[in-house]
Amino acid sequence: MEIDKKKILVSDKEIGKGSSGTIVYEGMYEDRRAAVKCLVRGHHDVAMVEIQNLILSDQHENIVRYYGMEEDPKFIYLALEHCICSLDDLIQAHSDSSDNSVFPDDSASMNAYKIKLGSVRDKMQDVELWSADGYPSPQLLKLMSHLHNLGMIHWGIKPQNVLIAKNPSFGAKLYDMGISKCLSKDKSSLGNHATVCGITGWQAPEQLSPGGRKTQKVDMFSLGCVLFFCVARGKHSFGKPIERDFNIDRDIKDLSWVEFMLEAHDLISRLLDQDPYLRPTALEVLDHPFFWSSKMRLTFLHDVGNEVESEEGNSDFLKALANIVQLAFDGNWIEKIDKGLMDDLRLHRRKPYDGSCVGDLLIFVRNVFNQLEKAPERFKVEVHYDISYAYFAGRFPKLLIESYKAVSQSCKKEKLLAGVLSK
Repeated sequence: MEIDKKKILVSDKEIGKGSSGTIVYEGMYEDRRAAVKCLVRGHHDVAMVEIQNLILSDQHENIVRYYGMEEDPKFIYLALEHCICSLDDLIQAHSDSSDNSVFPDDSASMNAYKIKLGSVRDKMQDVELWSADGYPSPQLLKLMSHLHNLGMIHWGIKPQNVLIAKNPSFGAKLYDMGISKCLSKDKSSLGNHATVCGITGWQAPEQLSPGGRKTQKVDMFSLGCVLFFCVARGKHSFGKPIERDFNIDRDIKDLSWVEFMLEAHDLISRLLDQDPYLRPTALEVLDHPFFWSSKMRLTFLHDVGNEVESEEGNSDFLKALANIVQLAFDGNWIEKIDKGLMDDLRLHRRKPYDGSCVGDLLIFVRNVFNQLEKAPERFKVEVHYDISYAYFAGRFPKLLIESYKAVSQSCKKEKLLAGVLSK
């Protein structure tokens, strides 16, 4: 049975739930498809906060659009942009994990949930989330990058509150803005709003402590949990639902599912730091190597190699790089390079390469990159950067992240990242 409002048409098909016990239905707003959020009249203030936040965020590509509001004696109806599914649905539908049962004691609800996930799989059958080696696909990386720059404290980031859209392009959008609060970069909240409205199992440890100082870094912690959820195929870094808040409060986490993805492990572990001041900012998250293309990764190693060759003496920068030798490679790195490539690159350098020096390895990578850049334009396509980076990553898997850490500790960071991020 459909409820016909002035502009909002509400069907009886439930498609989700929001905060404060609200229910979301399929519907229409004028001539466009909409998700209609239905709140009881007693939650009028919550609806007004959500509308205000949505209006402030209008046109933001990563926040659902607000179309309009209507009300009757019992309910308030918010017409919002219609999305295909939640991030939780998307990951669960594509995951083979058996640990994600949300209705373990309710077979009827579980069957309905499975039907829902089947529908999501059908709608998203052209979406690939993970490659054969277990790494996030370019589509999933793009999706995760959409989550980085929120511009406000949401206090409710979790996979169920991130919606997936495909029109005009595949992307993620935040939903449930009724528990958001705009804060400037350096402001904080000392109230208990976040504790009351926070989402169990996805909130930062400081949100679990009444009266604690809460800044935008609470969203960075939640983002870390969501990124892990995406990379680890629906797993949670702090365990099963019933134990998550306890584990978050005591910093009991398991990141073993992403240990083989060194850049992902580095970023997520930093986001999940107990100390909010040690978590990266939203901009630092997007600038992290985890989100870099193969060309950007090669560019970074190239620029670091350039910097090594231009340095003189025993600078702090060279000392920082020297400290990563044992992590970057074992033994003599020259022995891991194909002889033909080694002989070819020796022709372009008078000074012999030192197989025990990480600086010389970076210079070697720089020289390989230079040769690729000199190739005819028809050969300079993304696949060649992928192959070239994969060659070095397979032999020296820790070189990129350890070089990035060394650079991050020096005054060279801004200079070296500038060239990378322009690619």
